[in-house]
Amino acid sequence: MLVIWGRISSVNVQKVVFAAGELGLAFERREAGGKFGVVQTPEYKAKNPNALVPTIEDDGVVLWESNAIVRYLAARYGQGSLWPQDPAERGLADRWMDWQQTSLNPAIGPAFMNLVRLPPDQRDAAAAEAALAKSETMLAILEAHLAGSPYLAGETITMAEMVVAPSVHRWLNLPAARQSRPHVEAWYAGLFARDAARQALPLPIE
Repeated sequence: MLVIWGRISSVNVQKVVFAAGELGLAFERREAGGKFGVVQTPEYKAKNPNALVPTIEDDGVVLWESNAIVRYLAARYGQGSLWPQDPAERGLADRWMDWQQTSLNPAIGPAFMNLVRLPPDQRDAAAAEAALAKSETMLAILEAHLAGSPYLAGETITMAEMVVAPSVHRWLNLPAARQSRPHVEAWYAGLFARDAARQALPLPIE
């Protein structure tokens, strides 16, 4: 059985849980990271020397880095569904996955930390405001794309949704004013109606 190491409050663990659920895979999620510890133990660091989550174990395969894990699961179990057969569609999916990692998440992350996760006496209002402004720029890019496409890589859900949706889930549930993004919101609502998404994307965010 697939084992997923990591706490569900981690946006990177959420990607993997969403993908596994969407693929209909049986899996066991083991708490690690944050308040659960575990990641600094020799046993865990033998699996993932970065001491981060997620890490998976799947039939002898040990893998870390969330987007790599999602690609692996999609390629192994989701040929023709989460893993597009068409190279152009797969390229689009890869593009959005990389964008989440290099552009969207770094923008939203400081807003999330300073509005939600950090204790109130450690929050930086100026950093939160700057991050919200940067996030709006990223969300405008996503909004423009979804205005002309039902999903990130075309007409169907792919591995790209598994990766981008958790960041958007955080964004839409931040305790802050946001610009209206009707196409992003409709895309997210359609995903959140799916059992796999509700399992992977808990509320409230923390």
